[in-house]
Amino acid sequence: MKIALGCDHGGFELKEKIRRQLEEDGFEVKDCGCFSTESCDYPVFGEAAARAVASGECERGVVICTTGIGISIAANKVRGIRCAHCADTLEAQLCRQHNNANMMAIGAGFTGPKLALEMVKVFLRTDFEGGRHARRVALMDAIEG
Repeated sequence: MKIALGCDHGGFELKEKIRRQLEEDGFEVKDCGCFSTESCDYPVFGEAAARAVASGECERGVVICTTGIGISIAANKVRGIRCAHCADTLEAQLCRQHNNANMMAIGAGFTGPKLALEMVKVFLRTDFEGGRHARRVALMDAIEG
């Protein structure tokens, strides 16, 4: 599975930890930036990661900024993206099972690295349940027009 990663300066250090763990676990990673702690704009990197997922180049994506909020909003502007802002492992699980989220956003200022790494593992290993949830996901996708 190929995973897109994107972050701003507030999420850089956490993104690097996640990237290293994903590579150690055998995932292919597309690092969409940023590449330092120098101040930058999260929409640029959230969009880049989202486009990699929406195009099919990557199966899933993880985006990180200080709160996780702004970068999730930016990612969700890309057609075909369902990016869930998650703060714990249960949210990471349920966004996959019930919402077929293809991206997850994490707030590096609120979520420590140990929890974030576990959230990513849960997000990547959890399947979409389908069933009644498929109807709801289709309704969300139809909003895009």
